[in-house]
Amino acid sequence: MSDLEAYLQQNDARFVDDLVDLLRIPSISSLPDHAHHVTDAATWVAERCKAAGLQDVEILSTAGHPAVFAQWLGAPEAPTVLIYGHVDVQPVDPVDEWTDPPFAPQIIDDDEGGRVVARGANDDKGNLLPPILAIEALLQQTGSLPMNVKLLLEGEEEIGSPNLQHLLESESQRLKCDLVLSADGGGLGVDGKAPVMITAYRGLTALEIAVEGPAGDLHSGAYGGVVENPLRALGQLLGGLHDDTGRILVEGFYDDVLEPMEEEREMLAASPFDESELKQQLGVDHLIGDPAYSPRERLWVRPTLEVNGMWGGFQDAGIKTVIPRVGHAKISCRLVPFQDPDKIRAAVKAHLRSHLPAGVRLRFTDAEEGARPYLLPPDLPGLAAARDVAAQVCGQMPYLAQSGGTLPVCDLMIRVLGNYTVTFAAACYDEKAHAPDEFFRLASFRRMQRAYAALFERLAHTRLGSPSGSGD
Repeated sequence: MSDLEAYLQQNDARFVDDLVDLLRIPSISSLPDHAHHVTDAATWVAERCKAAGLQDVEILSTAGHPAVFAQWLGAPEAPTVLIYGHVDVQPVDPVDEWTDPPFAPQIIDDDEGGRVVARGANDDKGNLLPPILAIEALLQQTGSLPMNVKLLLEGEEEIGSPNLQHLLESESQRLKCDLVLSADGGGLGVDGKAPVMITAYRGLTALEIAVEGPAGDLHSGAYGGVVENPLRALGQLLGGLHDDTGRILVEGFYDDVLEPMEEEREMLAASPFDESELKQQLGVDHLIGDPAYSPRERLWVRPTLEVNGMWGGFQDAGIKTVIPRVGHAKISCRLVPFQDPDKIRAAVKAHLRSHLPAGVRLRFTDAEEGARPYLLPPDLPGLAAARDVAAQVCGQMPYLAQSGGTLPVCDLMIRVLGNYTVTFAAACYDEKAHAPDEFFRLASFRRMQRAYAALFERLAHTRLGSPSGSGD
């Protein structure tokens, strides 16, 4: 047994306790009442970085929630990697669907090596700690790291990282590096499935609409049949966004979408996918979408438009016979490479305006600026190195896959810092991220400590480009 492995095993209980301590902090970035808890989480992580042996640890202020910076630059001839993660978490609603309070972490024994159940366990606190713990183990056992390491751990990922671009621009010199590693994401978890390395993320744009009718709620017996009901008009509008198969009918929506290349379709086909298993897991009996593309292609390389919420009118118990004044809906679009969030949002607005029934008015509220899609070059040396290390710790070469989700930081890193981001994390789809009883497998927590230690050694001997970040 190596000294590193012995150290990780000897300190395993302490490391799990650290994770439990961090999970107790209700760092919900979207709720103003929890703003101080996001700061508490940043402070906790900063102190943990110091205890691990990282240097120049600092809590960076932004116009919103703070971020944590730390570094170790003791290998001037080696390349530099920047590790990204986030300390904030999603809200916990519906609270009554949690088995235990969401910020009272529970360690559950199971045949997979145990799990910790709490909000933020999967996204992102369980993935955030392993690189810090790997750094501690290496420094304790060898006195140094094989390469230079920087960390940037923000507090606003769950609200779209509104201040991250400004932070990257203002700290660009300090954040210079040769490669970014994201500890936010998944693919390498211990869930019995084949490991996956993510090479692309979809972009995102979203908006909220209000369909307004009469000046106030009306008696449905007195005015029904002559006044347009905003909820009926809203339903008609939303129903007209797709055809019967699920293909999006917004004019221009697919203009910039490239057809998957044959090599890409072969890669997708090689990735494990069981349609029947997926339907059973989701509790549905039918998958929708353009029949010209496989379900896997529709999940990864095709754009989407979804209605995320609808409300209006009387919703309490019983009946109240009114024509409501207004109906509301939230809409989001996941975008693929070369689609522009602003252009797509404008196209959706134009479609809704042109199909608005008479007798109602349409009002828009843009939910956020949007995020651009991200595509990783398949021949990136850092990706090849990370994939080889993942094969070493997982016992199987990871498949290359594309994610249907969105990770805005990847596009920001390439646009602001000029560096690509490789996702190196272990979240699994079944771990209920953003949902009640979110959990993280402790076997994945342990695996990623060893994976990061091995990756630092491998990247130290990988030509990533000029070691631009090693001499700050």
